[in-house]
Parts: sequence; C-alpha cells; structure tokens
Amino acid sequence: MNDTDLINETRNEAEEGSYKLERSDVTAVVNAVERGDQGLLSMLMDPMHPADIADLLEQISTVERRKLIHLYDREFDGEILSELDESIRDEVIAILRPEVLADAVRELESDDVVDLIEDMNVTQQDVILDALEDSDRVAVEQSLAYPENSAGRLMQREVVMAPEHWTVGQAIDYLREQDTLPEQFYHVTLVDPRLKPVGNVTLGKLMGSKRDVLLWEITEAVFQVIPAMQNEGDVAYAFNQYHLISAPVVDEDERLVGVITIDDAMIVLDEEHEEDILRLAGVGEGSLSDRVINTTKQRLPWLAVNLVTAIAASLVIAQFEAAITQIVALAVLMPIVASMGGNAGTQSLTVAVRAIATKDLTGSNMWRVIRREVLVGLINGVVFAVIMGIVGLVWFGSPALGYVIAAAMVINMVVAGLAGTAIPVILEKFGIDPALASGAFVTTVTDVVGFFAFLGLAALVLL
Repeated sequence: MNDTDLINETRNEAEEGSYKLERSDVTAVVNAVERGDQGLLSMLMDPMHPADIADLLEQISTVERRKLIHLYDREFDGEILSELDESIRDEVIAILRPEVLADAVRELESDDVVDLIEDMNVTQQDVILDALEDSDRVAVEQSLAYPENSAGRLMQREVVMAPEHWTVGQAIDYLREQDTLPEQFYHVTLVDPRLKPVGNVTLGKLMGSKRDVLLWEITEAVFQVIPAMQNEGDVAYAFNQYHLISAPVVDEDERLVGVITIDDAMIVLDEEHEEDILRLAGVGEGSLSDRVINTTKQRLPWLAVNLVTAIAASLVIAQFEAAITQIVALAVLMPIVASMGGNAGTQSLTVAVRAIATKDLTGSNMWRVIRREVLVGLINGVVFAVIMGIVGLVWFGSPALGYVIAAAMVINMVVAGLAGTAIPVILEKFGIDPALASGAFVTTVTDVVGFFAFLGLAALVLL
C-alpha cells in the first residue's frame, strides 16, 4: 500500500462517523514518524481535529511522541494543548520550541490559558505568560487570583457587552467595528451604567430584529448571573438545570468580569461524573497515561482500606468457628450471602451517589428514596431466598439449612438497600464526599451483617 492509499484509507474511516481515532490513523502516523517523512506526517495530521491529535499523542509512547513533535516542527494548534491529559501536556510543552509554544498559546481564549497553566509550577507558568500580550497576560493573572475550582477560574475574560439602552442597530454596528471579538460567543450581555449585567440577547434575536428595536425588549427570559466565587460544580449544575448557553460572571460588587460558556460548563460536569466513578471504584483520579508507580500509589490506600474491612468480616466469621467446623456446608454457602448483599448495596450506593451529585436526592425526598431501596432489597431478598432455600435443600439435603440461608439472604438484602442509600446521605451531611468513602462502609456493613446473620442463625437453628 503506497502513501496515497494509506491517506485515503484513513480519511474514509474518519468519514464513516465512528467519531474516534482509528487504529489505522495511529499506525499511519507512527510509520511516518519512524520513516522521518515530514511531508506524509503533515498530510496525515493537518486534516485532524485538535481533539483527535491530542488522543493520538496520548496513545503513542513517550519516545514516539518526542519524535513526532520534533518532526512535525510547525505551527502547533493551541487547542491541542487544551485537549491533552495533564500528565501528557507538561511533557509536550517541555518538548515544543519556545516560539512554537508562544504562537500556540496566543491562539487560546483566556479561560483556556488559565486551564492550561493553573496546575503548572511557577517557572512553567512564567514561560506561558511571557508569550502573551500584556492585556491577555493581565486577564489570565486576574483569573488565576480566584480560588481553584471557582467560577472565576472557569470564566473567560473576553465578554461581548452593550449598554441596556442601545438599539439593535447600534449593537450590530459596534460588533462590526471590533477587531478582537471572541472566536465563539452566543450572547450580547446588557449592562447598566455600573457594569451590572441585566440581561442577555442571543445572536439569533439580534440578527433577526429590526435596527430600531431596543435590546432590552428582546432579552432572554432565562437569565442567570454567576458569582465569581461560586464553585464550578454548582456552575455546571446551573447550566444543566436551566439549559444555559452562556452566563455572565460578576465580582463581589456585582460588576461584570467575565462569561462562562456551555462548553466549559459541560467539561466540568463530565469531570465531576468521571471523578465520582473513579472514586466509587477506589482508583483515584488517574489516567491511562500515568506511570506504574503513580497508579500504584493512588490505589494502595484503597486496597488497604478494603483489607481492614475484610479483617473485620473475618473476625465475625471467627466467632462461629465451632459451627463451621461441625457443618462444612456453612463455609460453602456463606460467601453467597455476603456477595449478594454487597452487590445489592453497590446498586443502591451508585444510585444514591449519583442522585446526590445531581441534587436530585434532598431532604424532602430522602426518606421516600430510602424506603424504596429497602423495599426493593426486601423483594429481591425474598426472591433469592426462595432460590437459595431450594439450593440448600437439594444440595445438602437439609430443609433447616435452606431456611437459614433464605432468612439470612432477606436480612442482608434489606440491610444492603438501607446502607447503600443511608450511608452516602449521612457522609454528605458531615461534609464528606460520598463517592470517596461510601464504598468501604457499605462493603463492611453487608459483609458483617451477611456473615453474622447466616452464621448466627445457623448456630441457633442447626446446632
């Protein structure tokens, strides 16, 4: 297959609508890098979206990544840096020539520059800031002055605003005269003489109205103002809840200082979801690009917590050592009770943590949700109790053993539904992230209750 065929195959696969970087794309680029063919590399990468190039850089090895950047040796889209995983981004920035890096950064909006450098050390930050024009540097430094994870860090300083008394014609003429409008914006924000935002006008309404129409007559019905100190998670929730496209950001004096757009809000929402999933699994906030030692350090504490919970469950088992010695079937069946309870608890836990994150689980419906999960646990417990009762009877020929495991199954499934919902709610009340700590507590409760119920009932009934 020649180079032209390879390029056409890559483009055809991209046109199929899979919306992901195909393996053939990566292979073609790596082959071009290994051959040192700069022309072919440019032909392959130039049509790619910055997000796809970022994925490509993340998927290849460190050595291949370094060779690719040196061989490409041309204008580097700043959006690529914004899309890169943080662990890879620092490496790429260190490889880029200073003049290439400067050109890449100058293309970005202020919020993207802030996102790019906020986790860098001072030396790295200075390299990026020195590449900016004075006005852009001041805007970025002002945003960095706000607390991490606040709306002030998330916003972009480039705002399109107009006095509230202007007409559509005045606003259109003003916009046409500007040389430095943001690359993407969705609203013109109306402000009063004190720079307090009073409304938003969509570009569609602006362009579809007659020139003599007053701007305040065509403002959007839904208008939300975001305080600069607001937590970014709450900002993302507001965008999702009220279907916002953009929202003005104000300082403590309610003056307009920036704007947050939907793309940035949805990135935060996606990060919040990803963080919850990773924390529920006890793997921290790592990525596929992390080194082995870093991944090990992230997971070791959670495995240590699980070890402690396993020891606690084992201590319960040890209290019934005599019963297990006399009835070997108990050792065979007791993991089933604990496992079913653990799975049921995880189901309720996942629903509860997600509902808390989206603010759907509140004080007004908490008891109704807990009652529902308990009833679900009861019904599922009864269903599986019948099944396990039959298994106990057929397998070991003991009706009494069937009754014991059936009763233990019901008890543990009910407790699992209760614990899986109540524990996240309680942790959230105490200001502890439910996604971070709930899993260990729920696992401990279902294991301890499951073993205690099964072995305790067996000791009372069978011995």
